[in-house]
Amino acid sequence: MSNTPSEYVLKVQGISKRFGGLQALQNVDMHVKPGEFHAIIGPNGAGKSTFFNTLTGLLKADAGSIWFDGRNVTGFAPHRLTRLGMGRTFQITRVFHGMTVLENVQVALSAHAGQSWQGWTAAAGLHVQRAQELLDLVGLASQVSRTARTLAHGDQKRLELAIALASQPKLLLLDEPTAGMAAQERLESIQLVHKVAVQLGVSCVFTEHDMAVVFAVASRITVLHQGKVLAVGLPQEVRASALVQQVYLGEAVAVDGQPVLKS
Repeated sequence: MSNTPSEYVLKVQGISKRFGGLQALQNVDMHVKPGEFHAIIGPNGAGKSTFFNTLTGLLKADAGSIWFDGRNVTGFAPHRLTRLGMGRTFQITRVFHGMTVLENVQVALSAHAGQSWQGWTAAAGLHVQRAQELLDLVGLASQVSRTARTLAHGDQKRLELAIALASQPKLLLLDEPTAGMAAQERLESIQLVHKVAVQLGVSCVFTEHDMAVVFAVASRITVLHQGKVLAVGLPQEVRASALVQQVYLGEAVAVDGQPVLKS
């Protein structure tokens, strides 16, 4: 029996995208249930970035449909998806570097509330308590007065997460959330995101190259290869797939004594 779109927070059906003679995506399906922490993996050139940008409205698919929270949002612009509850972070951190950590989140909260002002001074007292709560949630409570540009890379990623949470998302899409971090910091960062998502009841879809990070938190995995879905399933199913192992050249690393794929 087929499932209706409303049974999933995100349901992607038959997404295809071509750039000239390159078929970047071909008939890609993906289903994300409420509360899932869903990873998208694949070798370089697999189509991950194109798929991610299509999901978030930066690119328009040539074919297929995208359902979010029971609603057909195919072709919706990014700001419209944000209003509906789809938050996103980027591989290259996007924060206001000249503002303080607190001000960054205040701006995001004000934007979500549809508030506008002439100059930042008029808005400086808005949403202070909620901004502080979000910063505490991501571990930046002690950094609220620092200018964003002075933060370490990992803390800038935490700030970007707080900014994304300001829109009260039902679904977070995280593009390489641990990019540029050392190995231990990557695990700590993704575990923080997972903890926050569980605490707030937010579903997540994320792309990631580090397979140790993926297998540490993913509840379900979609594997892309040459623009197509190669495999989809629980982490242990993907780990055991001979076809997936072949695509990743059979290389492996260990996490808690278990082999995982190495990109």
